[in-house]
Amino acid sequence: MSDLDLELDLDYHSFVKELKKHINIDLSQYKETQMKRRLTVLKNKRGYHSFRDYLKDIVKEPNLMDEFLDRMTINVSEFWRNSNRWSLLEKKYIPSLLNGNEQLKCWSAGCSTGEEAYTLSMILANQTSASKYKIVASDLDERVLEKADKGKYDERSLRELPQKYHKYINKEQSYYKVLDLLKENIKFEKKNLLSDPFGSQFDLIICRNVMIYFTNPAKDLLYQKFSDALKPGGILFVGSTEQIFSPKDYQLETEDMFFYRKMKS
Repeated sequence: MSDLDLELDLDYHSFVKELKKHINIDLSQYKETQMKRRLTVLKNKRGYHSFRDYLKDIVKEPNLMDEFLDRMTINVSEFWRNSNRWSLLEKKYIPSLLNGNEQLKCWSAGCSTGEEAYTLSMILANQTSASKYKIVASDLDERVLEKADKGKYDERSLRELPQKYHKYINKEQSYYKVLDLLKENIKFEKKNLLSDPFGSQFDLIICRNVMIYFTNPAKDLLYQKFSDALKPGGILFVGSTEQIFSPKDYQLETEDMFFYRKMKS
C-alpha cells in the first residue's frame, strides 16, 4: 500500500469512528470496499479533499446529511419487486398467517420509499378487512420515509404490479398515488436496524435487499434480532440474494427459498 493509499485509508476509518459519535451510524458494520467507494465518489463530487472536512459539514447541513444517507442506504425499490416471491407470499403465507390470527402484526424493515409496505398492504387488503392487520415500515433515512408517507410514485415503480392491484392506486397528473385505505394501516418510522431495539410478536417481517450491504458479524446480529422479534411460527421474508445458510443458528427453519419460519419451542 502506497503512502497515499494509507493516508486515504486512515482518513476513511477516522470518518467511520467520528460518524458513529455524532449520529450513531456504525459504518464498520457495512462492507467496507463498496461503502468506501460509494462515499468517496460522493465526497469528491461535493469538492471535499478529506472525509474529515466532509463530516464537519454533514453534521451541520441537513441537505448534505440527507444526500449522505440516501447514498449510504441505496434507496431502490418498486412495487411487487421479484414477482414470483411476492406471489408465493400472497398465495401461501398470507392466507396461512391470517388463519387463526385476530390481527396480523407485520414489519417492512428497510422500507425505503414505501413500495414494499404498500405492496404488502394491497395483498392484505385484498384478502381481509382493515381491522385484521397493522404494518410498521421503517428506514434509517428520514427523507425516503417522507416520500413513502406521501405515497406518490412514477409509472416505472408500477411496472411489475399485477393488474388486479391497480385498483389501489389513482392516476393524478404525472404521478400515481396510493389510496388512503392502504396508508391507514401503515406506520412509517425511523429506525437504525443495527442499534435500535426491535419490537416483538411480529407475524411477518420483510427485510429484502438490505442485508447484502452488511458484514457477516452484522448479519449474524440482525438475523438473531429478527428471529427474536418474531412470534413462534412467524415468517421472515428476505431478498433474492440473501439466503440464510444456517437458519437453525437463529431459531429459524427454511420454508421456501427466501422464506424462513421461527421455530416453535
